[in-house]
Amino acid sequence: MELTKWSYTKRYNIKALFNAYPNSVVIFRKIKNYYFVYTIQWSMSDPVVTKSALEEMERLLNHELGMAEDYGGRKHFRNR
Repeated sequence: MELTKWSYTKRYNIKALFNAYPNSVVIFRKIKNYYFVYTIQWSMSDPVVTKSALEEMERLLNHELGMAEDYGGRKHFRNR
């Protein structure tokens, strides 16, 4: 999966598109020093979005924005 396009929205959210889900808009919100998927405007022409795909989207966006270290250091990953 690749991040194809992203932009800021009102109130500092981020709107992103991914090549695996080209017709679905993914909205991210910032929590602490990294971004999480907030909602997806899913298109029925795209495959169903899985939990692992959501984590990959978060990883790709945070890497793009230079927040990969903060995202990788969150509690979820420290407990693995």
